[in-house]
Amino acid sequence: MPRSVSYSFNDPFAYQGAIRGGQLEVLVATRGDFHAKLQQIDCNRLWMQYGCENLPGVKYAGFNLNRAVVLFLADPLQSSPRVCGVEISAQALTFSGFGSSYHLRTNGPFRWAAMSLPAHDFAARSAALTGREMRAGPATRTIYPDPAHMARLARLHRSTRQLAHTAPEIFLRPEVCNALEDELVHAMVTCLADDDEREPRSGWRHHSIIIRKFEEFLAENCDRPLHLAEICAAIGASERILRICCEEHLGMGPIRYLWLRRMHLARRALICADPAKTTVTEVATYFGFWELGRFATSYRALFGQSPSVCLHASATDRRTAQKKRPTTLAHARTS
Repeated sequence: MPRSVSYSFNDPFAYQGAIRGGQLEVLVATRGDFHAKLQQIDCNRLWMQYGCENLPGVKYAGFNLNRAVVLFLADPLQSSPRVCGVEISAQALTFSGFGSSYHLRTNGPFRWAAMSLPAHDFAARSAALTGREMRAGPATRTIYPDPAHMARLARLHRSTRQLAHTAPEIFLRPEVCNALEDELVHAMVTCLADDDEREPRSGWRHHSIIIRKFEEFLAENCDRPLHLAEICAAIGASERILRICCEEHLGMGPIRYLWLRRMHLARRALICADPAKTTVTEVATYFGFWELGRFATSYRALFGQSPSVCLHASATDRRTAQKKRPTTLAHARTS
């Protein structure tokens, strides 16, 4: 059923959980109050999403739905992010399918646009429009379409978002929704048909395999602190190679990335904990922070408040929310 929904977030965990198409991990890399907006529009089988984030960071996206997904910059004037270690401009888009994954590193505010179709629908539409069946494989590809084709796709995506904001009732009219979906899918397929399918260099492929094994090992062991030697042995890469891969894909070394990830996990645990049953010391040591003074200083520098304030403030917020009518973390407007 066609729909249009908008959300606002001040918690990266709630934000990453609302984005559809797969599993997303958002690690904010600098101090500041996080703010994000997310708009989702459904036109029959086509899903559209638009996101706006205010702080730089690292994102890990893993696609677990059998859909063909494209992502591109919604604002051509923003600083270029890096996807799989490659700088992406407003003239490019990424193309992903079931089982694919990538790291995305942003250096400032980030505004993105995405579209996706079920894999079988995408294959059928591409065959009808281009005469050849295109499929989204397990590896994310970066494509540079003809500039005119890319501009048309970005313009249609932007116009659809504006319609959803100013006249959401229009999506209840089937003939309008069908025509809009056809235009958007045609623009998407046209851009992807411009792909020259150049073979990526072997070194890049090797680094991508290593970084994927790295993330898989982290996901399998997210409940305990990890050491670099243990990780290198598990994924079959030397510390030097892993460091090169992390600098290329994440914009930081593996030690910094592991630390940043553990800090965000600790923050989420503090937000969810009951201060009557849990202490900051318990949370810190659980995630491998043994020097409590240093942990508190680093936590304040990254998140703008002490861990103890975070623990008790979250409990106060929950008590206040229980006295009010139940609401969600996100504020939605549904057509």
